Amino acid sequence: MKRLIQNTILVVMAAALIAGIFWARYKSRGEVCTSVVVEVLNADSTSFVTPEGVLSDLEHQGMKFKGKRMADINASDIEKALDHSPYLEATDIVKCLDGRLLIRVSQLLPVMRVFDGDQSYYLNRAGKRMDASIYYYSDVPVVQGHFTRQFPATRLLPLIDYVESDSLLHSLVTMYTVRDSNNIIIVPQISGHVVNMGHVDGFKNKFAKLLLFYREVMPKRGWNTFDTISVKWDHQVVATRRTKAVVQTFEYDPEDDEQAPDLETMDVSVKKNDAGDDAKKADAAAAPDDKSKKADDGKKASDKAKQQDDKSKNKKSN
Repeated sequence: MKRLIQNTILVVMAAALIAGIFWARYKSRGEVCTSVVVEVLNADSTSFVTPEGVLSDLEHQGMKFKGKRMADINASDIEKALDHSPYLEATDIVKCLDGRLLIRVSQLLPVMRVFDGDQSYYLNRAGKRMDASIYYYSDVPVVQGHFTRQFPATRLLPLIDYVESDSLLHSLVTMYTVRDSNNIIIVPQISGHVVNMGHVDGFKNKFAKLLLFYREVMPKRGWNTFDTISVKWDHQVVATRRTKAVVQTFEYDPEDDEQAPDLETMDVSVKKNDAGDDAKKADAAAAPDDKSKKADDGKKASDKAKQQDDKSKNKKSN
């Protein structure tokens, strides 16, 4: 008997639930939209998306909802219309039983700012582009370069994320310059040189080599000695002198980040240039002696000619 009562209660509850669903659907078909509410989910002090702006964008596309039946409002059409906005990242549409149409949007979250020639724009993680504006600024990594479908700017995201997650590297790197896919240049806070990372892969070992070079070599060789430090090749660092005359390298063992560099490979012989300078100095020093010798020879020749003339005169007089 007790079990029968329990089963009866469950059946009644299920029937009520089903009836409620059908009633809600029936009511929603005749329900009219009384208001449109827009919520910006990730709004903050740097927001550039406002509820008024979202409604204005929809109205410009011929979408008005107030007074329309909820059944005639297509949520998918609203989402597609807002997806075209460069300022929005996500959209969610909710039809409320009280006649409200709730539009929830998330403004675009830039992860980098790109300077490409005379163009400047922000990018989110999906590669969606938003033109830079004087009315909005976001403190994100700066990237300079030209990108294509084969090599989009989002390919740099693993490298940028790694730098942003490390406090030391974050304070070191000021911007990225991309010459091509195999020459990604980092401009550090330390003035006087740039760092060539090569392609985007293997950046952890590359940064380990760079920091080792900073610790062991730069204090000895001088922070203004090199204009380019390249870590693009395996197991070595290539540093180019500011004069562009000599390329210096030292070997790096990725198995031991604390390995001291072989400073012998960093020493560049300049004896040839010194010898050339010494020769020039020797020539310059010898030049006065040569002139004196020539002057003496000339004087002797003049005296000899005078003596011959005197002999000739004496013969004639005799």
